[in-house]
Amino acid sequence: MATAKDKKINSQRRAVVAGFVAASTQLLSPVSALADTKRPTSTGSHRMDIDRFVADCIAANEEADAQAAVNEILARAVSTPDAVIAALGEPNLAGLNVLLSSPTLTIFAASWTPQMNLMPHDHLMWANIGIYTGREDNIFWKRTPDGIRAFSADALFVKDTAMLPEDALHSVTNPLQRFTGGLHIYGGDFFDTTRSQWNPETLEEEPSDGAKIREMFRRENERLGLGIDS
Repeated sequence: MATAKDKKINSQRRAVVAGFVAASTQLLSPVSALADTKRPTSTGSHRMDIDRFVADCIAANEEADAQAAVNEILARAVSTPDAVIAALGEPNLAGLNVLLSSPTLTIFAASWTPQMNLMPHDHLMWANIGIYTGREDNIFWKRTPDGIRAFSADALFVKDTAMLPEDALHSVTNPLQRFTGGLHIYGGDFFDTTRSQWNPETLEEEPSDGAKIREMFRRENERLGLGIDS
């Protein structure tokens, strides 16, 4: 039976994404609860086992539908957000805590400062996102002959996961007055892939890579006086 808290969260979710759900479904597939699966868990009742989580993701990445298999592992992990926080700590800086970086799979915990924004960008590889604290709002964009144009949006709440295809192009916002933390998994070498980002004012396309993303996080911490590490 749904609790009052669950009903409140569901009501908030419906209000945020009303009008966008139909357009977003094909691009972003939210999963708000762990699917019924026999895949072994990588979390305990008190603390997530990071090594087990990474190992499970590596194994799942060998399956025929790697993205969906990895998302099962991710959904299981964020279904117990307190266990993730116990292992990774409460986010208090903008940054990327890298758990795995390899040619075929990248895993990191991304922390967004309050009301932090990330310009439109692509990945050129599939991406799975799972939220364990806070909230992440996404605007999705499409390339057109006149440049990129926004066409849909969706919001991810705690315990939600999403699967983005290789050609996804999105911008990200933390709308809250507190930090947001999410587990991000990419089907390739995120830090050694040259991609694109778009200027948030002019929407002009620019080159991007892992180093530029790290620099954005560093500048965000510096702007808020939170330190220079990211």
